[in-house]
Amino acid sequence: MTMAADKQDKVLNFSSEREQSGTCSSSAEREKNQGKNFLNVPTLRFPEFSGEWKESTIGKEFELYSGNTPSRLDKENYVGDVNWITSGELKDHYIGDTKEKISEKSAKENNLRLLPEGTFVIAIYGLEAEGVRSTGSIITKQSTISQACMAFTPKGDITNEFLYSWYKKHGNVIGIRYAQGTKQQNLSYDILEKFKIRYPSLKEQDKLNSFISLLDTRIATQIRIIEELKLFRSAIYQKVFSSMHGETVALCKIADIIKGKQINGTELYDTGDYYVMNGGTVPSGYYDDYNTPANTISISEGGNSCGYVQFNDVPFWSGGHCYTLSISSSQIVLRYLFHYLKYREQDIMALRIGSGLPNIQKKNLERFQILIPTFDGQHRYAKIFDSLQHKEVVETSLLNKWQTQKKYLLRQMFI
Repeated sequence: MTMAADKQDKVLNFSSEREQSGTCSSSAEREKNQGKNFLNVPTLRFPEFSGEWKESTIGKEFELYSGNTPSRLDKENYVGDVNWITSGELKDHYIGDTKEKISEKSAKENNLRLLPEGTFVIAIYGLEAEGVRSTGSIITKQSTISQACMAFTPKGDITNEFLYSWYKKHGNVIGIRYAQGTKQQNLSYDILEKFKIRYPSLKEQDKLNSFISLLDTRIATQIRIIEELKLFRSAIYQKVFSSMHGETVALCKIADIIKGKQINGTELYDTGDYYVMNGGTVPSGYYDDYNTPANTISISEGGNSCGYVQFNDVPFWSGGHCYTLSISSSQIVLRYLFHYLKYREQDIMALRIGSGLPNIQKKNLERFQILIPTFDGQHRYAKIFDSLQHKEVVETSLLNKWQTQKKYLLRQMFI
């Protein structure tokens, strides 16, 4: 961990210490105002602030602007230095440079408003049926937005940084309760402008903004640590496997490839004892039974992620778009096979056929060639690769803890 990350850790540990010492001013305020039906203060608050938060609506505190997508946006339009923001860009806290840009002249000709640095932007159109993602971003340079986005410019009492953190808490709720549509959902101007927002003084907002920014920086640092570890493991893979000698055999000679059994989505749970792997990189849900034992390699059979290789160290349910491998040869080491397949993951993904819903046919996967060194060599290589992957697992677990802590603090520090 870097010195900067260590410093952030020490600063951010304040929340648990404050709760234990009872210095949260909100608790005292609630005791003082027990006769009220509701008190406009958060559960967790910096001790130097007191008094209730104000209540207003988004429309009163912000000017809302829904973007526009020109009917004709060709290569000439994209020549310029003005950011062109679509809903797909809204992933990080801040947006610097976008992939696509337009000229200021094109923006004016197509009645696109040029938004200043610091504007807060969310996605409002063409979203997944689960609801609006709670991902919004603050732009760091002049930009314009597509019709799939909504921009917020403050009128004075609430900063965009505060709105960003507030929306991280409320965005999913807004989407689930108020977005309209079936397969794709849309949020309207009328809904957003009437939504209530509670906020403190600008001084307290600044303190909250600084704290959340520090937490975001720590999370971003952790993400970079994990990305660098993955790049390092890939480099080690390339170095070792490219110079390795051994026998090459078809996958079907060392393992049986088994296709899973599909379960109706209505039978899945949000949590449970056994996760269900299908065509994606994450579980489709949870089920009350399993059809595959622990320590099994799975390969996604269909969908945009087909070819994704995963090692499952617990029992799970293999779905209809999932292949699993049952080792049939005593000459192959399971963990070595996993790492070799992970190294060749892009080659496995290249086996996909079809466009709408791509898939990998079993016969093609069976013919996939596996390089097998000596049995002792397999154990030795697997041990090296496992140590690298274990480090990734540890750092990923730490990232999950930081992200969980942020969600908790957003719930407790914002109303």
